Amino acid sequence: MAIRNILKDEDPTLRKKSREIEKIDQRVITLLDDMIDTMYEADGVGLAAPQVGVLKRIIVIDVGEGIIELINPVIVESAGEQIDVEGCLSIPGITGEVKRPARVVVRGLNRSGKTIEIIGEELLARALCHEIDHLDGILFTDKVTK
Repeated sequence: MAIRNILKDEDPTLRKKSREIEKIDQRVITLLDDMIDTMYEADGVGLAAPQVGVLKRIIVIDVGEGIIELINPVIVESAGEQIDVEGCLSIPGITGEVKRPARVVVRGLNRSGKTIEIIGEELLARALCHEIDHLDGILFTDKVTK
């Protein structure tokens, strides 16, 4: 496992749409492991593959309840509303208030290729939405309300 460089906001890769994973192979598993190590090393709560220069639909999150790994994540349900301050490992030193759903249901694959659903509320819902946005080239600064 290795620590990867986290791209910063001026990098054009962060504005590109990521491709779906067609096959979970050793390269995908290595990427997941590296992303987890990189996220923890940077003291983050989430990381998306584009942030480490890989345009694949993979995210990792840990809001203090253990690691969540999602391949090809899709928000299948959202409800409510919350506004809170966000930051991003790719945009160090900048924060802003962003409106997000209070609850989301996200479907994706785990590293074994099994379909899983994650129900996220409050901080986990925010983190899931933030990281999935990265997969579509959207940064939290695009959604800052103030």
